[in-house]
Amino acid sequence: MTAEPTTRTAPNAPRTAPGTGRRRALRAAVAAAVGAGLLAALAPAAAARTAADTLARQADRQVDWQAADAALAGMTDPGYSTSALGAVRLDGRLAWRNATGVAELATDRPADPRGAFRIGSATKTFVATALLQLVGEHRLNLDDHLESLLPGAVPNSNAITVRQLLNHTSGVADYTQDPAFDFSDQWLNGGRYTSYRLRDLVDIANKYPPAFAPGQDWQYSNTNYILIGMIIEKLTGHSWTDEVTRRIIRPLRLANTRMPGDFPFIPGPHAHAYVKSATGPVDVTTLNPSMAGSAGGGISTTADLTAFLDALLGGRLLRPAELAAMKETTAHGEGRTYGLGLQRLDTSCGPFWGHAGGIPGYSTMMLASPDGKREFAANTTFYDAPDQDAANAAWLKVTETAVCSTGATGTPNSTP
Repeated sequence: MTAEPTTRTAPNAPRTAPGTGRRRALRAAVAAAVGAGLLAALAPAAAARTAADTLARQADRQVDWQAADAALAGMTDPGYSTSALGAVRLDGRLAWRNATGVAELATDRPADPRGAFRIGSATKTFVATALLQLVGEHRLNLDDHLESLLPGAVPNSNAITVRQLLNHTSGVADYTQDPAFDFSDQWLNGGRYTSYRLRDLVDIANKYPPAFAPGQDWQYSNTNYILIGMIIEKLTGHSWTDEVTRRIIRPLRLANTRMPGDFPFIPGPHAHAYVKSATGPVDVTTLNPSMAGSAGGGISTTADLTAFLDALLGGRLLRPAELAAMKETTAHGEGRTYGLGLQRLDTSCGPFWGHAGGIPGYSTMMLASPDGKREFAANTTFYDAPDQDAANAAWLKVTETAVCSTGATGTPNSTP
């Protein structure tokens, strides 16, 4: 089941995603922390357009969308990925959206720029936002100890604060180090459909010792956000999926965003994802997202992710105090670019805030300028790049081009 390469759309013959092979499926994929290298509002009606909107549209024409198109094709033309999708929102309006590559190797059907995908750890920003709304409602404090919320949940719970869970300084072991989340024949042939409760994932994490004493270092751990999901459920009496949907997805009318629980399919148009096996590519599009839970189980589109960041960084989802807290990074190592469910990426045109995400087969990046006036989202389905560094550089080029290009002329290839 291979695809012959064609100009700009189809990938080269299938290979393996950069850094995959037999690596841990979720440790490398769901985590997608900063530094991993895989950086990783509808248009107003014509009658309602204002002079400011007209100026915004003129500014759009100064963005080099042709360069953005070329950067996106730079993922699929060399065969680094089977598909690549990207979008940019400017001043609340979707200004550019495109896709390259194929939606499915068996058919060579072109990838749809409107297509949905698994967002992996970008889910953490949704979950952190819901938790910080509860902080704003005085349902808890960031410096409350885990023991007061989930007694005995993990070792050191009497010393771990909610803030430390959100910024990965808790030291809690990452459950994805367990062999159950390895890429293996067992996982591919059935393990990926296993259903997990949040408590199950914490129990797996508790098989391993803490990485360090709370607050003494920084290490990305998906278990932190499983615990955040459990806290949301404890305080509200509702599932974390329902709370994220009620608090964020529905108010923002993110029609193509969902927190699917254990539903294994991606509704609507979407590009398929693959991993390599001894017999060739294995389609891993369907899997049980409960294995990622509140740490990475979400589904969205590039348009919805940019709309979410537009609302978040624009101050429409959190009070100023909680939004400022999201941007407070830690003093430890890679944590110097990690806040509370937000990562800072320092680009050639300044800092942007967002989150990378990965889950088997899908890699996502979403970013917004600090003032919330420019948002970017992209997803790619890496598959067997012979040069991982080149593939990572191509992915970074997509990001840099989309968030920093100005001053050149061009028009979008795809109608937003």
